[in-house]
Formats: sequence, structure tokens, C-alpha cells
Amino acid sequence: MEHLQKQIEALIDYLPDAETLRQRLADLVSAYPFNEYEFIISHLLAANVLSIDAYCHLRDRYIERNLYLYVFEISAPRTFGENWAQGHLKALVPELIKPAKVLDPNYLGQYDFFLDGVRIEVKASRVVDDSVSAPLYAKALASDSQKGFDMNFQQIKPACCDVFVWIAVWRDVIQYWVLSSKEVEQNPYYSMGQHRGNVGEGQFHVTHQNIHSLSTYLVHPRNILTAIEAAYQRQLASC
Repeated sequence: MEHLQKQIEALIDYLPDAETLRQRLADLVSAYPFNEYEFIISHLLAANVLSIDAYCHLRDRYIERNLYLYVFEISAPRTFGENWAQGHLKALVPELIKPAKVLDPNYLGQYDFFLDGVRIEVKASRVVDDSVSAPLYAKALASDSQKGFDMNFQQIKPACCDVFVWIAVWRDVIQYWVLSSKEVEQNPYYSMGQHRGNVGEGQFHVTHQNIHSLSTYLVHPRNILTAIEAAYQRQLASC
């Protein structure tokens, strides 16, 4: 959004009545789908400051930079963490199946997916500016942002699965980390005791200061299945 605002401001300067437009914007009342950007762009088009081709280019680049902004509009944490995250991963790796006692007699809802004996837990978080108080979509950060952030992967129980798949959602990209449960448990940034009395449960705060510690586990979406298999082998080797 910051990038778009700078572009719009630069275009407004080319209007002969730029200050008049800015004054009208200060008193503008918006109602969906009519908002300040619609108002500005209509003026830019009418004044031939912005051509249709230039507008389409501006629009396409904005969508490209905000491809996953809709994910930040999912308000319920459970809907995001379970419905969206699990559905998203299943679409990428169709081989994953929902666990059941037929597959694992010990299954009691401890993990999210099952794959040839491998118990897989999915965690997802959205990357937002941690310095402001605003709705998630207004705080959403792009992958090249220099602002501080804090992603919190919660209710992590290494004893309940073999492999973790962590999903980080930025405005423009989605990143995936695949770790064995032992690698999570032994990571210095993993903190035990998220909730009082919950034995074996912790959380992992990923910030702009420690995200580099996960670079070894970063995988391309096409390689998630192979990464899960490799992480499971590392898990077996560590036991």
C-alpha cells in the first residue's frame, strides 16, 4: 500500500488542480465500492494524467505485490490456522491424507496429516508490522519490508508429530519451512510452557532478528513432499 500511495501522490502533482483535489480528499466520504482511490484515479484518467494502459499496469503491479492480502482478512484464528492453512498445504501436496484410527490406532487429533507412517503438523502465521495497532490487513507486510515483525507459531507439541510444516504468509509471497520435531524442540528460539499446565507444549516466535535461523529448512512449494520425507529421515536418525 505504501508503494501505491507514493505512486498516486506523484501522479496527483501533475494535475493542474492538485491542491483542490487534496482538499476535497480531506473531506471525502467513502462508501464501498467508492473510496479515495477510485476518486483519485477517476480524476487522473479524466485529466489524461493517467492513461488506461498505465492504469492497467498500475493495477497489475499492485495485485502482484498484494497477491495474498486476502489471507490477512480471515478474521478467525481457527479458520486461518486450520481451514486455510491445511487446505492450502493439501492443494500443494495432494498425497497428504487426514489421519484416522484406521491409519494410526493411537490417533487422538494430535496432528494434521498422515503420509506413509509420518505424522505431520501444520502451523501458519501471517507477517505483520508489530509496531502499530490496526486490523491485520492494514499491518500486512511485503517480503522485502524492512519493518520489524513477530510471527508466533503457537501450541507446538514436538512429541505429538514427526514433522512440522510451517507456513509464513506475506502480502506478496508465501514461505514454507519443513522441520523434524526434534529440530524444533532443540532450536534455541523454541520456548516451552506457552500455557500453564500444558506439558510438552510451547511456541516459536519468528522475528526479523531470528528468521535467518530457519533458512536451512526453507523449501520451494514444489519440494515440500520431498522435504517432509527428508525431515522424517532426520527425525529417525536423531532418535
